[in-house]
Amino acid sequence: METISRPEIQESDIVACMKMVYDPEIPVNIYDLGLIYEINIFQVASAVHIVMTLTSAGCPVAGEMPEWVKSAALMAHGVEKVDVELVFDPPWDLTMMSDEAKLELNVYGY
Repeated sequence: METISRPEIQESDIVACMKMVYDPEIPVNIYDLGLIYEINIFQVASAVHIVMTLTSAGCPVAGEMPEWVKSAALMAHGVEKVDVELVFDPPWDLTMMSDEAKLELNVYGY
């Protein structure tokens, strides 16, 4: 019996896809904003589970953002299934942003 070889999913590919998704109110991608808390890869199932948050619970795109994340993750090499879990604990704050995002938004020295 021949074994089916599936392409290995790389976290770096998923991160690159997450960097294509932007919060419409902030000109920085959601990964550098710190909105992606976890990326869990399940190679055997070609699946990814992403835990994310929003900048606020009242975000106007709260219903759409998880779908944007799912669509972006499905573009990563080898990914066939994506589950996005939206959480608010811990709550997002400025310290979760990458240094690049802080520089871009000029939020150092707060």
